[in-house]
Amino acid sequence: MLSLPLIAALATAGVAVDRWFGEPRTAHPLVGFGKLAMRIEARLNTGRRGRLLGIVAWGCAVLPPVLVATWLVAVLPFALACAVHVVLLWFALGARSLNDHIAPIARALAQRNLAEARTLTARIVSRETGSADEAALSRAAVESALENGNDAIFGALFWFAVAGGPGALAFRLANTLDAMWGYRTPRYLRFGWAAARIDDGLNWFPARLTAASYALLGDTRTAWRCWREQAPRWDSPNAGPVMASGAGSLNVLLGGAAVYHGAIEQRPTLGAGQPANAGHIVAALQLVERAVILWLAVLIVLALLSVPFHG
Repeated sequence: MLSLPLIAALATAGVAVDRWFGEPRTAHPLVGFGKLAMRIEARLNTGRRGRLLGIVAWGCAVLPPVLVATWLVAVLPFALACAVHVVLLWFALGARSLNDHIAPIARALAQRNLAEARTLTARIVSRETGSADEAALSRAAVESALENGNDAIFGALFWFAVAGGPGALAFRLANTLDAMWGYRTPRYLRFGWAAARIDDGLNWFPARLTAASYALLGDTRTAWRCWREQAPRWDSPNAGPVMASGAGSLNVLLGGAAVYHGAIEQRPTLGAGQPANAGHIVAALQLVERAVILWLAVLIVLALLSVPFHG
């Protein structure tokens, strides 16, 4: 089991590697994992015994790589095991990628280039953006920054603190399967149930720590109020607290109407204050960045407090 000082050091190293290099440009492991998950789903999603086979499929996809990672860090020499922990956290993190995908939307909107902003936004959200205006694009980008701050950063950091590199890997793979299978469609309603519920469980505590971090680093009073009053109205038990708190912290209005698959969906309002604009996208990314620093600082302080003092 990793000591707290070692966890803090390795977590800081993993965040630094992600900041310097971002996600792998070629041969990203998630691409291979996604192809494997597609083959498993095609083989097992037969329409019968959907939930049971969904559980089996989840185990077939996630458990082998996590068990291999656990074995590696157990048998390798200390220095190599530490390197594996850092690489696994790097693989699980997406802070640099989050900024690289969302910051250009703010720049395009600031330059009044709606066509470019629509194209860029369409790459990160499932809603339709072909006729979206600046406010709709800004809402989509801010919501993505806040929610993916938890999914792509803080969830991985939390499970790294709990179980090292294998824990961060398990979280990232489970989150990926939820993104692939966790839909309420005829095809995935039963088969994807396990992927959705497991991701909800793994994300429950990290999401609330993320929401608390957002609240502490902005308009705290408004963030707590929005979290308490608005989050229960949101479909997702984890995205609701994260986005409500983040929107309140930033004093921005999120939610509302969005177009999915040609139909307008009226979503609950989140946050308070001004309609979203390009400036709020930048502010959301800065909020996520400050929260990363806060999490690392807390880990380092806890690590220092855990070291015995010899007077």
